[in-house]
Amino acid sequence: MSVSSLGTTVGDDVRRVRGNDYRVLRPPGDFVPELRVSVIVPAYGAQHKLDLVLQGLARQTYPAELTEIIVVDNGSSPPLRLPEGSAARLIGCDRPGRAAARNAGLAEAEGDVIHWLDSDVVLTPGAIEAHMRWHHAAPYLSVTGYIRFTSAPLPDTLPEDLEAAFEPALPHAWLVGLVERTDGLTANPARPFSLHVGGATSVSARLVEAAGPMDEDLVVGQDTEMGYRLAQAGAVFVPEPRARAYHLGPTMRMREQRRVDRVSHAFVADRIPAYQWLRTHPARRWKVPYVTAVLDGTAGYEAVRTTVDALLASTVADLSVVLAGPWDTLGRDRRAPLKDPALDLVLVHGHYEHEPRVRLATAGEVDPSVPFVLRLPAGWAPGEDGVARLLDLARAEGLGLVRVLLRDSPEGAVTARLERVSAFARARLVARPGEDLDDAVADVSGVRQVAGEAYGFGEGPAEPLGRRAAYQARVRAEAEAARLAGEAGRLRAQVAKWRDEAARWRRSTVELRREISTLRRELHAAQRDRQRAQQRGMRAILSRRMRRALGRRSRG
Repeated sequence: MSVSSLGTTVGDDVRRVRGNDYRVLRPPGDFVPELRVSVIVPAYGAQHKLDLVLQGLARQTYPAELTEIIVVDNGSSPPLRLPEGSAARLIGCDRPGRAAARNAGLAEAEGDVIHWLDSDVVLTPGAIEAHMRWHHAAPYLSVTGYIRFTSAPLPDTLPEDLEAAFEPALPHAWLVGLVERTDGLTANPARPFSLHVGGATSVSARLVEAAGPMDEDLVVGQDTEMGYRLAQAGAVFVPEPRARAYHLGPTMRMREQRRVDRVSHAFVADRIPAYQWLRTHPARRWKVPYVTAVLDGTAGYEAVRTTVDALLASTVADLSVVLAGPWDTLGRDRRAPLKDPALDLVLVHGHYEHEPRVRLATAGEVDPSVPFVLRLPAGWAPGEDGVARLLDLARAEGLGLVRVLLRDSPEGAVTARLERVSAFARARLVARPGEDLDDAVADVSGVRQVAGEAYGFGEGPAEPLGRRAAYQARVRAEAEAARLAGEAGRLRAQVAKWRDEAARWRRSTVELRREISTLRRELHAAQRDRQRAQQRGMRAILSRRMRRALGRRSRG
């Protein structure tokens, strides 16, 4: 078993978190602190708040010798100062903005864990220890504490009982709601990186190095954007309720949420492909595409063009292509172009050199911020909706890898691969020496194999529909839909008419039944009267006959 620079054993002892279900880690209640933590505090003015924050840091239960505190003065006037006896280190940063200040502190940090802390957030005494317990359990975590927002008057010095001084306070409602809706983020929410807030979050330094520093070009939303890149680097996001803190006053987002969101959404849509709901334009390009296809640019002009043209014509517009090849070796001597041994390479280069969605690269490297990478052999064309359907499958089942079997023969199988970048990054962090990376991906995210023909893959040129043809097809489909809707309306009206007619028939039937019942009663009464009349007539006849008979007897 080896030991990493973070002091955490790697290999068999590193538990594999599937998705974001960190419950398998089980950090120990009692642990021997070994990791160093660098607390980076960007600050601009508000000296009194900074003094209270530093007093809170001085009371932490995590060992002081393993805690580095870096305060970054981001151009305050007058300049900030450290209280007498403070263990913190003060540096300056002339570039304005919280992201620039954090990056300046990051450049000076030497800890195994980076703890972001705002200059108006006071930590409770056990907060850093609660964070570090998790980091001793695994080397790929981002841990966020629970912040409460207080409007209480600021004390001159930090009291011992923070709850008595700062309560009642409001919780971070959006963050708490996210955690509660997703069972503590263990139910694999779509965007667990949203938990990465700069006010009180700690991150493995290894992950920060892999993800890169904060984006200083962003006006707001730097925390979330960096959280996304940390997720792409393999991070697991953990909410820690025992790491509590008080924010001294409301935040800008709490005061101006709609205006902050307006500014943030204008920038982060370009950088966070997971925010598909912000990417509503059907065709425009984004700084970070949702999926990048990688293929061998040296496989022959016709074969490369077959695949690239099919990809560019697919229903996934948020897509880029990387063609790997020795493009830097192409010369400019074209006196005998048809005899050039590298003619196919020249043709590929010339055909796609000015296509903005195609990048000609000497290696198949992909921007690590891209969520999905599709690797496929040249000459195979995916169905027009094939890439979209593969992405749907990967998202629906949380898969890290979808293998697409294109052809199986005695000479070997031909496959394509849809890889989730974050799953492969996590797999590299936990893979054992010599272990197949796909096996580690299966543990942390899941692997599926599908048949290529089920997703429209075919060998040889396809006939892409084309944007104009697609538009015309859509217009025809809309016209047909309108016709069918009109026909459906006509049929509904006819059905309503038939229902009205049927109702009239039912009413007529009821009336006829009543009339028949009345006639039956009348007939029965007539028959009864007739019988009675007949009976009266018979009695009268008999009576006369009896009288005549009696009369004859009396005369005789």
